[in-house]
Amino acid sequence: MQKVGYFKSIHVKIVLIYVLLIIIAMQIIGLYFVKELEQTLRENFQKSISDRVSLLEFSAREEIIKIRSEEDATLEQSLRSILSGLNSNDIKEVRVIDARYQILATSDINNQSIVGQRSLDDLVRFSITAETDFDKISLNPETKKRIWRLAIPIVDKGEVIGSLYIESNIESVFGQMNEINQILAGGTAVALVITIVLGILIAQTITRPISDMRRQAQAMAKGNFSRKVRVYGNDEIGQLAIAFNHLTNRLQEAQSTTEAERRKLASVLTNMTDGVIATDRKGRIILINDPALRLLRIPREMVLNRPIISVLGIDASEQSFEDLIYSKESITLDFSTYERPFILRVNFSVIQKETGFVNGLIAVLHDNTEQEKIDMERREFVANVSHELRTPLTTMSSYLEALADGAWKDEEIAPSFLQVTQTETQRMIRLVNDLLQLSKMDSRDYDLNRDIVNFNQFFNRIIDRFELSKSQNVTFHRMLPETPYYVDIDTDKLTQVIDNIISNALKYSPDGGNIRFGIAMKDQILKVMISDDGMGIPSDNVDRIFDRFYRVDRARARSMGGTGLGLAIAREMIEAHGGKIWAESEEGHGTTVFFTLDLVMDEEGEWD
Repeated sequence: MQKVGYFKSIHVKIVLIYVLLIIIAMQIIGLYFVKELEQTLRENFQKSISDRVSLLEFSAREEIIKIRSEEDATLEQSLRSILSGLNSNDIKEVRVIDARYQILATSDINNQSIVGQRSLDDLVRFSITAETDFDKISLNPETKKRIWRLAIPIVDKGEVIGSLYIESNIESVFGQMNEINQILAGGTAVALVITIVLGILIAQTITRPISDMRRQAQAMAKGNFSRKVRVYGNDEIGQLAIAFNHLTNRLQEAQSTTEAERRKLASVLTNMTDGVIATDRKGRIILINDPALRLLRIPREMVLNRPIISVLGIDASEQSFEDLIYSKESITLDFSTYERPFILRVNFSVIQKETGFVNGLIAVLHDNTEQEKIDMERREFVANVSHELRTPLTTMSSYLEALADGAWKDEEIAPSFLQVTQTETQRMIRLVNDLLQLSKMDSRDYDLNRDIVNFNQFFNRIIDRFELSKSQNVTFHRMLPETPYYVDIDTDKLTQVIDNIISNALKYSPDGGNIRFGIAMKDQILKVMISDDGMGIPSDNVDRIFDRFYRVDRARARSMGGTGLGLAIAREMIEAHGGKIWAESEEGHGTTVFFTLDLVMDEEGEWD
C-alpha cells in the first residue's frame, strides 16, 4: 500500500482545520473589535472637540454682534484675545470667518497673515450657505498626518453672521488604534502557538487508532489476519476498532472456504468469451453473467437453481446433463423468430477437482447469427447470379432459335432479333465485369492509385459530363462551396462511384425533376450529397439498397438495364477509401445518397 505523505495525513489535516478555525474566529472578533473601538474613539474625540468649540462659538458670536465704542477694542483684537486663550494639544487651529467669507481671526500665531483675506475653504462656504455643521477628515500635505476639519455656522436670531473653522489632530486616535492592533496581533500569535500545541495533542487522540487500523488493513492485504487493533476507548472510534477486529476474525474464517470458489471462478474467467453459465454437479445453474442473460433474454431470478437443459431449451430425450459433460462438440441452438433470426453456438467445459471429481459444467454461449447470415447471403448471392445470368441467356436462346429456324431470312425481323441478342450480350458482359470487380474487392486483390485532387473541380467535371449528355428534362442544382477541398483518392474508382449514384438518380427522376449536388466539411471529414426527386424508397428497404442484387422494384430496374451491383460496388470503393456511404429516403419524395472522405491538409494546417 502506498505510504501517505506527511502533508496529506489526517493528523496534519485535523491540526490545520483546528488552527484555521481559530484564526478565522480571532480575525472576525478582531475586526469587529477594532472597527467598534475605532468608531468609539473617533466619536469621543469629535465630541470632545465639539464641546470645547461650542464655548468659542458663543464668545465669537457675542463679539461679532457687539456694538463697539471708540474706547472698546476692535473686533479683530477681541477675537484674537479669545482665541489666544485656547490651550489644547488636540486643536491645531481655529479661525473665525464672517458671512462674507472674510477671515476675522486665527489662533495660529504663525499664520496671522491670512487675517483679512477671503476664505476659500469649501467647508466654510457649505456651513454658511447651508446653515449647518460640516466636517471632513483630510491629510495634511505638510505633515502627512490626518486632521479633522470642522466648520460651524455662527447664527444670531436665525441669521448666519459667520462661521467657526477648526482643524484638530485626529491622528492621535489612529495612533492609539495602531498600538491596540499591535497588542491584538501579539495576543493572536501567542494564542496560535498554544492552539497549535493543543491541536497536535487533540489530533493524536483521533489519528492514533486510525493509524493502527490502517496498519492492520495493510497486514490483512498481505494475508496476515492474526494482528489485532488496539482499542483506546468506548467512543465511535473505539467501536470502529472493535468492529474491525470482528471483521478480521470473519475474514480469517472465510479464507478457507473461498479457495474452492476461487478455482471455480478461475475456470469461469478462463472460458469467458461471451455468455457464460456455470452449474453445480447436478446441472443446476449457480452462476450466469450478464451477456448470457442478454443472449437468452431471461431475467436472472428465473435462471438460478434451474437445470441448464431446460434454460437452454435442449430436448432432454435427446441429450441429458451427463451427455453434455462428455460432449466434445459444440451444439447449435436456434432461437429465431419470424421478425429476427437468432442462433447460438454453445461450447461446454467441465469443472473438476484435483481428484478428478466432476464439480460442475461451464457453458460458453456465442452469438452465431452473423455467421449464419453470411452463409445465407452467400447462398442467396449464388442464386441471384444464376437468375441474373439465366434471364438474358434464355432471351438470347429464344431469339437465336428463331433465327436458326429461318427468321434470319426475314429482313424486317432479323435485325431486331440481332439487336435484342446484342443488348442481352452487353448486359451479361456488364454483369460479369461487375462480379469480377466485386470479387477483386472482396479478396483485396487491387491497389488504389491515390492522388491528391481538388474535389470541387473533380466533382464539377463529372456533373458537367452528365449535364451535357442527359436526355430527359432534369435540372441540376449545384450547392458547392468556392473553398477548395483536397482529398487523397483513386480518381478512376471514385468516378465510378459518382457515376453509379448519378445514373441511378437520373433513372428514377421524373420528367421535370431536380437533382441536387452538395458538399459540406466537418471535423476534417468531407461529406458529399446527391439527391433526386424520384419515387423514393420505403423506410424498411433503405439500408438494403447497397446489398448485391437488391432492387426495390425488380421489374422496373431490370427494364432500365441495371445489374443490381452498382451501389454495392460504390459501397466497397468508398469503404476502401476509409469513408462511409448511406442513403436517406422517403417513399414518394425522392432519395438522397451521402458518402464521406477524409480531407488532406499540409503541415501548417492549410489546404494543399
